[in-house]
Amino acid sequence: MARQSALITVMTNAAYRAARGLKRDFGEVEQLQVSTKGPSDFVAAADLQAEKILRDELARARPEYGFLLEEGGVVEGTDPRRRWIIDPLDGTLNFLHGIPHFAISIGLERDGQIVAGVIYEPLRDEMFWAELGAGAFVNDHRLRVSTRGNMGDSVFATGVPWRGRPNHRSFLCQLEAVMAVSAGIRRFGSAALDLAYVAAGRYEGFWESSLNPWDIAAGVLLVREAGGFVTTIDGSREVIRAPSILAVNDRLHGALMAVLAQAAPSPDGA
Repeated sequence: MARQSALITVMTNAAYRAARGLKRDFGEVEQLQVSTKGPSDFVAAADLQAEKILRDELARARPEYGFLLEEGGVVEGTDPRRRWIIDPLDGTLNFLHGIPHFAISIGLERDGQIVAGVIYEPLRDEMFWAELGAGAFVNDHRLRVSTRGNMGDSVFATGVPWRGRPNHRSFLCQLEAVMAVSAGIRRFGSAALDLAYVAAGRYEGFWESSLNPWDIAAGVLLVREAGGFVTTIDGSREVIRAPSILAVNDRLHGALMAVLAQAAPSPDGA
């Protein structure tokens, strides 16, 4: 049985508590108070309530730490070295449409490095967690990235840019290139769970552009602690605030990076 540190216990307990309201509200889309915060990007009252619970629980346990919150922005702490990076509901659009695929994501940043991460999928009761140097787990089971080394046998995940997001043509070129060499591509609408699934060996890899730190902070650590590689699409290891992310098992990272590097729209748009 995996033994959690006191820090991971604080994080998982906060996620469990915040998930109660999400599970209660899930499926009751017509009763949710919804406000628009951008094109095709919605935030529900459940999202805001989950964030409040996470902030309250984590502040109670570590009152000196700061926060980077999806909804609440930056909250400075008395300890300038540490802050929580939180997405209270990754997969909001799924949630609002009654699609059972969403998660809570909590990362802890210390001196610019993610040192602990939790991603909780409430409906399946899967708690993914990792701590720097201590491995990655789902519930009590150790995680390891997929061992597949053939692109033609591999499944990759991605995120599709929607209305109001840039780079539609570039993405379509990437999609076409990966389609030509892989067994399949999946798009489920939660970057946090995409990364957790790479760590669990369910996907061989994941790529996406234009994500935010709270989408990926916990997931980056999970993949690395499970033996995978996480970089930007052009190979940089500094991904938390970068314009793209590429998370792949240790056998296929270079191959997928090469495929994506060669996928670019022609100058005439053809």
